[in-house]
Amino acid sequence: MSSPAASFTAPLPASPVTLFSIGPRHWLILLTVQLSTLLFGMTITLANVVLPQIRGTLSATQDEIAWVITLNLVATAVATPMTGWLASRLGWRNLMFFGVLGFTLCSLMCGIADSLETLVLYRIGQGLFGAPIMPMGQAIVLATFPRQLHATVMVIWGAGSVMGPVFGPILGSMIAEAYNWRYAFFMIVPPGLVAMACIWFALSEHRESSATRLDWTGFIALSVAITALQLMIDRGQRLDWFDSPEIVIEAAVAAIAFWIFAAHSLTAERPFLDPKLLLDRNFSIGLVIAFFMGMLSYTSLVLFPSLLHDLRGYPDSTIGMLLAARGTGNWIAFLVVVPFSRRYPRLAVCSGLLAQAVAGWAMAQLDINLSSFDVFWTNALQGFGFGLAYTPMTVLAFTTLPAHQLTEGSGLFTLVRNFGSSLYISITVVLLVRSTTANYARMTEFVNPFNRTLAFPGLPGAWSMDTPSGLLRLAGEIQHQAAMIGYINAFHLLALTAAFAMPLVWLMRGSPRLR
Repeated sequence: MSSPAASFTAPLPASPVTLFSIGPRHWLILLTVQLSTLLFGMTITLANVVLPQIRGTLSATQDEIAWVITLNLVATAVATPMTGWLASRLGWRNLMFFGVLGFTLCSLMCGIADSLETLVLYRIGQGLFGAPIMPMGQAIVLATFPRQLHATVMVIWGAGSVMGPVFGPILGSMIAEAYNWRYAFFMIVPPGLVAMACIWFALSEHRESSATRLDWTGFIALSVAITALQLMIDRGQRLDWFDSPEIVIEAAVAAIAFWIFAAHSLTAERPFLDPKLLLDRNFSIGLVIAFFMGMLSYTSLVLFPSLLHDLRGYPDSTIGMLLAARGTGNWIAFLVVVPFSRRYPRLAVCSGLLAQAVAGWAMAQLDINLSSFDVFWTNALQGFGFGLAYTPMTVLAFTTLPAHQLTEGSGLFTLVRNFGSSLYISITVVLLVRSTTANYARMTEFVNPFNRTLAFPGLPGAWSMDTPSGLLRLAGEIQHQAAMIGYINAFHLLALTAAFAMPLVWLMRGSPRLR
């Protein structure tokens, strides 16, 4: 699939290039894609924070309100691979401008929605219009800046892609607590209008388009496979996985559709996604590492709010401020990642993964009496590791990819990372729920009149087994302890995942152009 990126690639200068030597238009382009990416990143985690309020306002059940998240993820996953074709067909400016316009309008309508059906519809619109924003931003930065500056500008662009999902729950929880959940969506509108104005002027020279044919067979097959797989992953835990006919059907549809897509891509003259992308060694390994980075990106942001709220009684605003520690770690990483990745890019990625593994291991050492400082420093360390690893990993993955494949490669890269996030969140939730259930059942076996430990005089009187209220309080405490074991198991898995990805980094070629 062709892309307009090739005609916009900045030539390699004979003399060293720094950020201070580039023109104001480059700065405007960088600011534009960063702001657009930041807005989209915020909505990825924003809805999770305000979901309880939305459920109460719209009188929805737990299963019904889950569609607000599920169908947004499905729409994003389906639209992301189309980024390369849309960039060729519409041109950079039109794609970015109308993408941000549709995304902003859908955010406004989400806040106005008066029923669950309309809210779900506009959340689907958010996913469809917002999906190209992140891969297009990455492709524009890589194609318009000289390769000597890729590490530096990817750090600046990465501030938006990494910080967006961190700022989303922080600002969302504060605004929802001060006003209501509708204003969490309304806050997207003003910066969205600013981003649209910046796009119109910054990308005024990038309006070229070409009449590229869309491979409908490949697109439909991939869309069906992604939709079925995303639904299976998101609804599997609630429907007891393969004991549910729905999950079995979704798994079968995903497998058949993916087989059709793979067979068609290998035999078609112009497939929807060019399999030749995978012949590039750095890009192929980069996709695998991006999958692992996606796994590590949002898991702690999903686990800690429920841990702190349910087991420790923290208010939403305090939880948001504690999770801001991850943003602090990201900013510290941005200060050192450029010189580090220029000289030792693979070591920078490996060090970042190691920091995330250590952070996951430290989280697994916590108990139910954890303090605010424990939450702060472990999340800060994980944020530091993610910020340190993401930029050099992205630059290494794209540094050997031809310019005309940048846009298509960015779409595939983002799709794989997002799928890793969705899959891993589902896996950790399954581990958390099943560990909690198993440990609760095991610990309740010890609650009986013949256990001398429970007859100890120093035991809290509220845990008396002689009254129904005492048994209820004791059951509540056991539930809390069992849930904490579930969270500890999930954090152990987080640490193992980061450690498992580390050896893969050394399979990539270190590019001299990063130095």
